[in-house]
Amino acid sequence: MSKQPVRGVDTNFPPEETIADYLRQNLDFFERHASLLSKLELPHSRGAATVSLIERQVAVLREKNDKLEARLRELIEVARDNDALSGKIHRLACRLLRARTPTTLIDAIEGSLREDFGASEWILLLWPAPNSPFMQVTSRHLRLIDAAAPELKMFETLFESGRPRCGQIRDSHRDYLFGAGTIEIGSAALVPLGTPVAGLLAIGSPDTERFHPTMSTDYLARISQLVHEAIAGQVS
Repeated sequence: MSKQPVRGVDTNFPPEETIADYLRQNLDFFERHASLLSKLELPHSRGAATVSLIERQVAVLREKNDKLEARLRELIEVARDNDALSGKIHRLACRLLRARTPTTLIDAIEGSLREDFGASEWILLLWPAPNSPFMQVTSRHLRLIDAAAPELKMFETLFESGRPRCGQIRDSHRDYLFGAGTIEIGSAALVPLGTPVAGLLAIGSPDTERFHPTMSTDYLARISQLVHEAIAGQVS
């Protein structure tokens, strides 16, 4: 098969790939032939006009700079969010340290979740040992159940993973945790406590996107550790 000549291209010149390789291996070529820079013209990226090579390079660098600035703004925003989140978790830890009784501990969790994390609907499930001091606590946010309760079977895979899980939950889970037909729960975070699991912290929101499956659960895992250690400190 014969090669057809390309219109406007002198076929006596070496292939473009060869020229490109040469320029890559001789980056000082245009320093040695500076006069060529003023003669090279390229199509403008936004029209039919032509621009010099230097103008095109400036445009490319400006575009790269814009992308880098956008990425930097994104990283700064993430850093600010992480810093704010660290502050909230720190305040939760301080509240838990000040709690001297199971009742004040539940109040500390309630205050932190409501004020710092905007969570008004939550429930703490515990399966305590006999004579646990938490049996004397009266709170709508605390429910004590037997570790062998059949209802816990619905959370079996969650407990096996030992990791927080976020997203929309089944009707049976929602009704068991938050009450049947009384609270509108669009999404929830389910946070196992302890290893082996000795409790469950469930946080609900009417917003279906507040807790979504792709969100990071690292901060929820930290909250889990803090709450579990605080509970253990009350019963030791």
